[in-house]
Amino acid sequence: MGTYLNPGAEQFEEIVRSEIYVDKTGLLRYTNSVVNTMQKYICVSRPRRFGKSVTAAMLVAYYSRECDSRKLFSSFAIAEANDFEKYLNRYDTIFLNMQEFLSRSKDIHGLIKRVRNIVIRDLKNHYPDVDYYDDTDMSGCMQDVYVSTRCPFVVIIDEWDCIFREYKWDREAQEMYLDFLRDLLKDKSYIHLVYMTGILPIKKYGTHSALNMFDEFSMIDPGPLAEYVGFTEKEVEDLCERYSMDPEEVKEWYDGYSFENVPSVYSPRSVVNCMRFRKIGNYWNQTETFEALQMYIDMNYEGLKDDVLSMMAGERVPVNTGSFTNDMVTFRTEDDVLTLLIHLGYLGYDPGERCVFIPNSEVRAEYINAVSVSDWGEVSRALKDSADTLNAVWQKKEAQVAEGIREAHFETSHIQYNDENALSYTISLWN
Repeated sequence: MGTYLNPGAEQFEEIVRSEIYVDKTGLLRYTNSVVNTMQKYICVSRPRRFGKSVTAAMLVAYYSRECDSRKLFSSFAIAEANDFEKYLNRYDTIFLNMQEFLSRSKDIHGLIKRVRNIVIRDLKNHYPDVDYYDDTDMSGCMQDVYVSTRCPFVVIIDEWDCIFREYKWDREAQEMYLDFLRDLLKDKSYIHLVYMTGILPIKKYGTHSALNMFDEFSMIDPGPLAEYVGFTEKEVEDLCERYSMDPEEVKEWYDGYSFENVPSVYSPRSVVNCMRFRKIGNYWNQTETFEALQMYIDMNYEGLKDDVLSMMAGERVPVNTGSFTNDMVTFRTEDDVLTLLIHLGYLGYDPGERCVFIPNSEVRAEYINAVSVSDWGEVSRALKDSADTLNAVWQKKEAQVAEGIREAHFETSHIQYNDENALSYTISLWN
């Protein structure tokens, strides 16, 4: 086994050995159904902490030659499929974590060079007797191996979109990267399946559609892969029973993502940590996405500030997701910002009503954190006053409670504190 060619099942074995593993091998039914068809190009975008790398490791373990994963998968759902063994460990599988390559490269030229050199090295080590026409051409070497062995390739790419997150403003680098992937993958007989995963959907540049052969499954439309976005309600209920946790409280904190055929989807890493530590809490880390949340709401596109406050109060806001260009810097309207926040996991999306909302208490806490360190001074003060008033309620300090409510009534805000909507906003902040 190589490092990048047929890396084997070790990573997935480690995942399965963990205290909590929820069986998502049913996704392999879909990937098997599109092998060597026009639908063999799959791009799956998910927020951080939603199991993207776990899925990639599962695919690598299942498809990689030079290992026997039959026993590893035998107790999981995919083992019941009629075509389970037909595709098991039958492909030369190339696994690329683009974030790893980017972190070791000075620029996009270095990343592409490193990917090419490393994959070619693995190919030549595995197949030294192949007659390579040009041993500096990655695509050509893969074709030469395929012609010689008749064994097709499966390509799995994790963090595919890291270029668009770290080279946000460098259009030339982004286009060079897209062209590299197109030349490697598109219309190649040696490719029988490509699975790419990241946070963002595929970048669109008008007529420059380098990767237009991909079917995309995102937080806006996950299609047949909806039940594999996160944990389903049944999966979480089983975990709650196992770990003696309150399913209603877990639901309030980590549920809220919903799709047409899967109405209840939970944030998987948060649920796992909640079970492991037997404690309800905020398990979102302050990563670049948190910083992005603060930055984007501070921009206040077209009244974004007011809509964020409404959503913090539990309301839903209409959104048009169609104009988003799938990057982190091109914002022409408030809708573009809201759409990005859907992909980052900071908003849920209702495709029927075409509106967005804050999905759960955990994510709402992130908005409160972001607002508290933002330029929204009056909102930060309102949050503090709400917390002080709530503490006064708990301590039965009647005069302080009355004064807090009186001040709230006279406070100028996008919501006038004289109706039920305003009251719900204050209560939601307290909670």
